[in-house]
Amino acid sequence: MKLLSRYIHLEITKMVEKHVCWAFKISKWNPTFGEMLNCTSYIQQEEKERLGRFVYKNDFKSSLVGRLLMRKFVSENFVVPYNDVIFSRNERGKPIVIKPHLEGANFNVSHHGDFVVLVGSQGKKFLGVDVMKIEYKGGKRLSEYFRLMCRQFSSYEWESIKQGSEEEQIRMFYRHWCLKESYVKAIGVGITVDLQNISFSIHTKDLSQNRIVNDTTLYLNGKRQNWEFHEMLLDRDHCAAIAMSGSDNEMILFEEITIQDLKGLLEGPVPILERDVQYCNSYFNKLEKS
Repeated sequence: MKLLSRYIHLEITKMVEKHVCWAFKISKWNPTFGEMLNCTSYIQQEEKERLGRFVYKNDFKSSLVGRLLMRKFVSENFVVPYNDVIFSRNERGKPIVIKPHLEGANFNVSHHGDFVVLVGSQGKKFLGVDVMKIEYKGGKRLSEYFRLMCRQFSSYEWESIKQGSEEEQIRMFYRHWCLKESYVKAIGVGITVDLQNISFSIHTKDLSQNRIVNDTTLYLNGKRQNWEFHEMLLDRDHCAAIAMSGSDNEMILFEEITIQDLKGLLEGPVPILERDVQYCNSYFNKLEKS
């Protein structure tokens, strides 16, 4: 099943070559031992070690799927043997392809709640994505939580966030946060900048699963920027935002990727690592998130 397989403005064959948007719903995958044994043999050693440090199964699965989606994107769209792709991280921790040398391999991954998402393109535009579960579990009154978070948003953004019912405020809060994350991930700085200087003006109040909203504007230090943001709901409780430099970017909603899509990719290539029974046992001994 696809969240959306249609596109706007471009033929699908051209879209696959230029721009992909994938979403994987984690709760739909309860891996067997054999699946986990297979999947963890198609990641690099440093990735395996990083995953092993997670306490919870859901975090492990989400990060594993993110790495597999990255490898799927590079392998399919740049016609590179799956096991020949080598990833590293730049000085800011953003995943990059270091082998083979590829021009325009632009991709970004995010996971939160029940979704892992990837956007990828063959081009030189800046590209970032974020997904957020719209759920407040702060343990404080919402007004107090907003007070503690006051420096993360501009005064203009707070005016937009603090409108309507408490539920509406929560939804708008996470929508703004999702937008900021997508932008700072696109420019590769992470949440280390003064977020009050990054201000969004939202023109369409409500998001839906059936259409893309692309009329939100970005202001940096009060000056409007030439960036485009595509926003949508993946389901009622998860919003996603894609940040792209420039304007008039092609618009597609997310295609749902399942473990069957990933398993099909894993059947042919040579595994990267030896299958590790002990490592897989450690996954099944991890905790479930409450």
